[in-house]
Amino acid sequence: MATEAQGIDYTLNNPDTLTKYKTAAQISEKVLAEVSKLCVPGSKIVDICEKGDKLIEEELSKVYRGKKVTKGFSHPTTVSPAAFVTPYTPLRSDEKEAAVELQPGEPVKIQLGAQIDGFGSIVCDTVLARKPEEAQDVVEGRSADLLLAAYYANELLLRLMLPPGLLAQGTDEEKAKAAAAKPPTQAKITSLLEKVAHAYECNLVESTTSWLFDRNEIEGKKKIVLAPGENTKGEGVPEVGEVWGVEVGVSLGSGKVKQFEQRTTLHRRTTNTYALKRPTSRKILSEVQKKFGTFPFSLRQLEDERDAKSGVIECVRGNVFRQYEVTGEKDNLPVARLLTTIAITKNGITKLGAAPALDLSKFKTDKKIEDEEILKILAQPLARNTGKNKNKKKKKKPAKKPANKEEEEDDDEEEEDSDEE
Repeated sequence: MATEAQGIDYTLNNPDTLTKYKTAAQISEKVLAEVSKLCVPGSKIVDICEKGDKLIEEELSKVYRGKKVTKGFSHPTTVSPAAFVTPYTPLRSDEKEAAVELQPGEPVKIQLGAQIDGFGSIVCDTVLARKPEEAQDVVEGRSADLLLAAYYANELLLRLMLPPGLLAQGTDEEKAKAAAAKPPTQAKITSLLEKVAHAYECNLVESTTSWLFDRNEIEGKKKIVLAPGENTKGEGVPEVGEVWGVEVGVSLGSGKVKQFEQRTTLHRRTTNTYALKRPTSRKILSEVQKKFGTFPFSLRQLEDERDAKSGVIECVRGNVFRQYEVTGEKDNLPVARLLTTIAITKNGITKLGAAPALDLSKFKTDKKIEDEEILKILAQPLARNTGKNKNKKKKKKPAKKPANKEEEEDDDEEEEDSDEE
């Protein structure tokens, strides 16, 4: 088996790899949409998380049936209230946290993901906890500022992920000149995104990190760190043939973070080995290896929550598990986060898994981006239109007129993504 595995191409050069990423992404996006509907005032966070995980399992059971392909979570369902920065997933056995309900109008961060054969797609969206009858209401005030700042910061960051000259047009000389340009430094990226946040009187969340993805790995050798805190820095630049988890975080406060008092329930197995002494520790390590591999998991997903709470202590102490502490905004003000899984191909960026497009007509604010450099970057496409037969097919049936310019852009991106397939 080892020899066979060594001969398999797991890069994007293998069409099967992209197919598996996209299959995982479709599941992630579908479940994200369903979980978003559950985020209404008065709903309990633990209930939403459990329902989200069940939906992921149900969708996974429908694909790659009868094939020897591992399927599972690339990230459990987490629901983070207003001031929370990191993914939050409480335990039902913790009475106080299990009783936590969503408050009317608060921005809620939903993060989850599926993986097929180790190729994971993680998505995160920020939605407002509103009653179904309020879903179409116009969002105003600081909530509008926060979500628009996150949206445009995300759109800008995605365009800054494009390798220089990848979509260049013109003469060979002009293309060569564009390709020879240096990619923006991480300090430059932070500077540009800060301008977007400041346009809406917001701030970037400290040390928000985008990671290079690989098979069975969501924290690869490269990373981009926005507004880096002390002793943190990014490494490497995005290149063609790579898959990334691209994340932005924006705050109505300072953007500085602090550790919250809530129990750490999100963990991930490391590649370290340690002679665990406690039977409960060995039991949950074995369970995690079988169910989740090296992807993040919640203690509530394990067979016995109480055993998990005691056994995880030795696993963390022995560095067999890495724990993700619960952190939040230092000023306890609302935070918005978005996470998109992308593939960088010769034709540009494909959004493998992403939050649904924001309907900009539903947001009202007197603030806007005026920086010419940023507006110029935002006007650039994410991918080139390869002009294949899809447009000809569409002529048979008139396309529905988009409600606004943003939907029109998203339709174009979907066509480009299909062309790449």
